[in-house]
Amino acid sequence: MNNLSYYGWTETLLRQKAKSIFKDLPHGRISVTHKTRYEVVAEEGYFSCELTGNMLYGRDPSEYPSTGDWVIFQPIDTEEGLIMDVLPRQKTLFRLKSGTISERQVIAAHVDKAFIVQSLDDNFNARRLERFILQLREEEILPVVVLTKSDLEFNRTEVETALRHITGEIPVYYTSIHDSDSIVALREFIQSGETVVFTGSSGVGKSTLINALCRKDVFKTANISTSTGKGRHTSTRRELVIMEGGGILIDTPGIKVFGVTNNDADSLNDVMDFSQFEGKCRFKDCQHIHEDGCAIIEALERGEIDPGVYESYLKLRKEVWHFTASVQEKRKRGKSIARMVEEVKKRSSKYK
Repeated sequence: MNNLSYYGWTETLLRQKAKSIFKDLPHGRISVTHKTRYEVVAEEGYFSCELTGNMLYGRDPSEYPSTGDWVIFQPIDTEEGLIMDVLPRQKTLFRLKSGTISERQVIAAHVDKAFIVQSLDDNFNARRLERFILQLREEEILPVVVLTKSDLEFNRTEVETALRHITGEIPVYYTSIHDSDSIVALREFIQSGETVVFTGSSGVGKSTLINALCRKDVFKTANISTSTGKGRHTSTRRELVIMEGGGILIDTPGIKVFGVTNNDADSLNDVMDFSQFEGKCRFKDCQHIHEDGCAIIEALERGEIDPGVYESYLKLRKEVWHFTASVQEKRKRGKSIARMVEEVKKRSSKYK
């Protein structure tokens, strides 16, 4: 028997299940997502499940279950089942689906904290951190910056300066698997029943860090590449594990491109620490590019805003606008097609 409270099951989820037409069937949480199958942790054990035809063909792919989702399933035997329903998602981490301009891909669902992992070598990149944090703001997931390989030689002052504008309320942890105190501090930050997703580029040590937190090898790791001096990517799927003492950890494959799917421009101001300048521009519709009386440009000229931060702000704002416009256009097309279908139905009924 599995105690699902250790996996994040709550009274809120129980009330949501009670609204489903499949409420009398067992429920569980997806621990691993394969292409067509899902590994589900349930009270009665572990099941390998597929989607029903209605789920597979009656839903948009973005609504398919993902790692961390809670599902209701019909057992076929003691090891297999069919997923009948997915409980409403909360605190979902998305990314822009590769090759699209408005399609979102779910990385993990029901996430409390996201550990944005970067290594203190050539991988460290404040611009990439801003992008991840912007995604998390929309879903109210707590971002946490986790910097690995702190045993390497690095300029801490430069790192802290690069992070100064985004770490006012965001925890930052310097970690090394060779420094047990740094691992203990991070482990103590994870509460029992909390779900933490680990995200970042390949080779930064996400799987190694999870193994250290769990005090055992739960994920395969690779040695440092002799040609590049960097870690080699080993995770190929999103997988959920339980940390000893509490906490649910989700490992994810390395992400090279993390396209923006946040359509809230105000959250961008918060991420870049520009909210202090809101309402202080001369014009209400100020674009913060070349207008006279722009509070942000004036702060930039006074040296209060780093030029690199400002350039990143403009780039991310453009991506936010582009995604929002693309989604709105997609909705318009959808409504237009729906009206056309309805009109065809009305015309057809006249000749019956």
